Amino acid sequence: MSDAPRLSGGCLCGAVRFTAAPAEHTYGVCHCSMCRRWTAGPFMAIECDATLKFERDDDVGLYQSSEWGERGFCKKCGTPLFYKLRGKDYYIVSTEAFDDTQDFKFVQEIFIDEKPAHYAFANNTKKMTGAEVFAAFGASQDGSNG
Repeated sequence: MSDAPRLSGGCLCGAVRFTAAPAEHTYGVCHCSMCRRWTAGPFMAIECDATLKFERDDDVGLYQSSEWGERGFCKKCGTPLFYKLRGKDYYIVSTEAFDDTQDFKFVQEIFIDEKPAHYAFANNTKKMTGAEVFAAFGASQDGSNG
């Protein structure tokens, strides 16, 4: 368990409440087509590893979006909550699902090669293509992102 302070969060309707302890308050953005379709924009998320804990998980839905990935959401209001590696206790939680995001710092963009031309962030971030992400995580690239 992380020694980092636990932060609280939840979905739009309040049916799902959680705490998590991200080791760092830095977050990244995924521009892959799946994340953009899922969130209606880029997915802004912070690594929380195994620290994500729900007050109760009755209203947490899971969607297996690839061989290795699952996406969690509120079954009542549809709020995207997290991305999870299947079979692992590794969660990447939506920054906007946290109650207080003022200390979060935007540092990375992934799947930059899938980012549409109609938007761009002004922040100076580390940028990785899809191929670079797959290489970094040792995943096989089968045409679906996750």
